[in-house]
Order: sequence, then structure tokens, then C-alpha cells
Amino acid sequence: MAEVTLEELTENFSLFDDWEERYKYLIDLGKTLKPMAESLKTEETLVKGCTSRVWLICETNEEGIYHFTADSDAHIVKGLIAVLLSAYEGKTAIEMEQVDIDAAFEEIGLNQHLSPSRRNGFFAMVERIKALSGS
Repeated sequence: MAEVTLEELTENFSLFDDWEERYKYLIDLGKTLKPMAESLKTEETLVKGCTSRVWLICETNEEGIYHFTADSDAHIVKGLIAVLLSAYEGKTAIEMEQVDIDAAFEEIGLNQHLSPSRRNGFFAMVERIKALSGS
């Protein structure tokens, strides 16, 4: 995924007048995700609490920087993954703790325009990221 910050994504979402355009942008964001190897899509990497199937893995380098690889079988969810990666990818645990994902979720407007099951899935992914990174 191109390195776009959460702040830039939030600003980009604000440029769209209606939610039809925002959904299209969200789907386009999902298309920028690096492919995840099929061999990594296991029960162990499956995120619990998502209606769609979502796989998420985390690696950390010697400097304590976290890198995530994730995929989903749903286009909108891939876009939500891209939003999360813009917030957490390439950060240390301390930097991740400082991310206010709830505020960003609300500012983008996802809280009002996603179904309850998608909203729950989004926050299940957030919890998985926090659990994997120890933040």
C-alpha cells in the first residue's frame, strides 16, 4: 500500500460529497493492499468477530517497528484494512498506542455509514492489531 497517513486519508474522505463516492474510494483503497499469500490464510490468522473473512499477521523488526499483512474476502473490508494500516503500519508499539482510531473512524464518518456488523468487524481488527503488537 502506498504510504498514506491516517490524517491524509481522513482529509481525502472529506473531499467527497456523498457516501457513494466514499465507498468507491474505500474499495479503491482496498485494491492497494499487498497480496497475502494463500498459505498465510489459516484459522490462526483469521480475525474473530468479523462477518467477512479477514486474515491478519504481524511481524516486527529489530527496531521494534511493526509490519502488518492482511486480506479479506470482501472489497469494503479490504478498504477498512487499508484505513487501519494507514494508522498502524510501520510504527512502534508506543506510536500505535497514541493512535486515536475511534476519533478517525468518526471523523471519516464510518460510524454512521457502516452496518453494525462491519463496524464490529472493524473494531475486531483493531483489537487484533493491539493484541499482536502488545499495545
